[in-house]
Amino acid sequence: MVELAPRRPGANMGAMPSGEMLFNLLKGPTGDGAEAAFRHEIVEEQAAALGRMGRKAEAALAALREHQGEGRGEALKAAADAVWCFLVQREVMGLRDRARIVADYDIPREVMVRLGAR
Repeated sequence: MVELAPRRPGANMGAMPSGEMLFNLLKGPTGDGAEAAFRHEIVEEQAAALGRMGRKAEAALAALREHQGEGRGEALKAAADAVWCFLVQREVMGLRDRARIVADYDIPREVMVRLGAR
């Protein structure tokens, strides 16, 4: 357990600690267990973010499929934005197999062209 120093009068207790400082606090007194817990929490958040981006992309692609006339340009832009965010989140996590995602999500060519993909 980390003990905090007693508060001194006039000390700036409102300052936020840096990420490095927090990581060192976790790492210091309890060793590898705290680091593993910290890394596990990061992976959980990455997975949750990936799920959110995937659901957003699915919804935008479904909306695009339903728009055939007026408003299709807006639906196309929304779908391209959602797919781009999803692909970026995957790449950040080291998942770089775009062809599989394009096939699994049935991403139309017009969306991929908007992303600059060929």
